[in-house]
Amino acid sequence: MLWLACVPVQSTHAVVRRTEWSGVTIHGHKIVYAVRGRGPTLLLLHGGGDSGEHSFERQFDEFSEHHRILAPDQVGQGRTPDVPGALSYTAMMEDTAALLQHLRLRHVDVVGFSDGGVLALMLAVRHPELVRRVVISGVNIAPDGLNPEDLEELRASQTPNPKTIDEKLTHLWLTSPTTTELSLALLRQIVQPVLVISGDRDDITLEHTLKIFRALPDAELCVLPDTDHGTFSGRPGWLNPIISAFLDRV
Repeated sequence: MLWLACVPVQSTHAVVRRTEWSGVTIHGHKIVYAVRGRGPTLLLLHGGGDSGEHSFERQFDEFSEHHRILAPDQVGQGRTPDVPGALSYTAMMEDTAALLQHLRLRHVDVVGFSDGGVLALMLAVRHPELVRRVVISGVNIAPDGLNPEDLEELRASQTPNPKTIDEKLTHLWLTSPTTTELSLALLRQIVQPVLVISGDRDDITLEHTLKIFRALPDAELCVLPDTDHGTFSGRPGWLNPIISAFLDRV
């Protein structure tokens, strides 16, 4: 199904809920996560170099009206300290799975933006018992899914021994996801419903997004007009009702 959002929908927030922060040791290092609201758990996975609270700052209030939001910050990002070594999608995904297991959560809805969407798809492949439905936006399953000009810019800025989080992210984006982490064949194994979102001017090429959509056995596609990579921050009036309807569907 193709959903093309063209008419803004305004929403109101009658109740402002407080975000609570917690930390837990996962795989020998600390993971900090935000919690807000009550109801079925909604796992929000942030974009690279960002935080859960910031990536979804225009979703927290609305989604927490009917969900218990769980938004972890990945290593070296947001409030979670960095760890030695390179960043890895596999390691971040396993940290996220371990956090859900620590909190005794299963069958949760997962919304992932950019890098968070990569993690959401990997969770659905490797830990299907943890995931009920998936929403992704601005996701690639290989570096060549990025726009060519963005790839060239990343290559020009890479360093031989990445140490800072920005340098580590550049290395991650130029080398991952690997074919063992995500591929069209792995996407075909995902049985959960997936809503695939893209801006029509996204950092990920539309052709790459369509490959992801077509490989998923149970997927819907939402292309937002006149929209760049920042779908959640730039188009909440369009996107929030679409996501809510997808998650609430029986």
